Amino acid sequence: MKIMNGAPGAKILAFGHYQPSKVVTNDDLSATMETNDAWIQSRVGIKERRIAPEGESEIDLAVQAGGKALAASGLAVTDIDLVIVATCTLETQIPNAAGRVATRLGIDAPGAFDVNTACSGFCYALAVANDAVRAGSATNVLVIGTEKLSQWIDWTDRATAVIFADGAGAAVVGPSDTPRIGPVVWGSAGDKSDAIIIKDRDSFLHQEGQAVFRWATTALHPVAKEICERAGVAPSDLAAFVPHQANLRIIEAIARKLGADNAVIAKDIVLAGNTSAASIPLALSRMIERGEVRSGDLALLLGFGAGLTYAGQVIEVP
Repeated sequence: MKIMNGAPGAKILAFGHYQPSKVVTNDDLSATMETNDAWIQSRVGIKERRIAPEGESEIDLAVQAGGKALAASGLAVTDIDLVIVATCTLETQIPNAAGRVATRLGIDAPGAFDVNTACSGFCYALAVANDAVRAGSATNVLVIGTEKLSQWIDWTDRATAVIFADGAGAAVVGPSDTPRIGPVVWGSAGDKSDAIIIKDRDSFLHQEGQAVFRWATTALHPVAKEICERAGVAPSDLAAFVPHQANLRIIEAIARKLGADNAVIAKDIVLAGNTSAASIPLALSRMIERGEVRSGDLALLLGFGAGLTYAGQVIEVP
């Protein structure tokens, strides 16, 4: 049996993101349900979010973000041999998203599969891409987080309607002479699996907000510290901390306990809402675009959510 030689390491070559054009403000929501801007901002920190129209699917969002990441990477479609899509909001279970996205982008016959760990999905998918490149199973991987949560939300329920939104973020992973994607730390709390749930195809997303808040603010900062330890860096070495954009209070609590005093903290949730698997690449891509982080900076990614699941790694910003 011939054993393929993989790369010594892997790195992210580029990011890309896409958001639907429709902006829904807190005042817009207050016109249709019992809520207001002050109440929403005090509880979740969101001012506005993007919602895709009926004719724009999570596949469309993924194609836009993936295409931007691919263009920024400098690679051709022929260079991509694996596509991984992280999503939990497909309208249908079959076919998967990855194969359809690859075809729309003109990527011919790549390996193509989806990952569904909800809000931690991008970090799970990135870890698999990193391992695939280093093991020699793939040369260049397109990793996309895409969600159209709006189609699974009861828009009369202020507990969920004020939080969730639509969008996509993507990254291209390729070989590197040295590891520039750190070891993943991942895990789950299946005993809390009913805290965030879509019961069946006729149901809306339901979340036990207080239970998720308590878990996230108590269980995840030790995970963040372990991710740094596994990567051989101190929290003070980080230039950016990019957690899942679940809730501004959760983000600030984890960041405070982590002690990454020199890091820019991603707070994309304020203008983008909670976009589940899309939130981390979407937030970091926008931070790069605004010049808040630079090439070579170290960023800690931490995804967490339904399952309950979590995953994260330290990366070098492309």
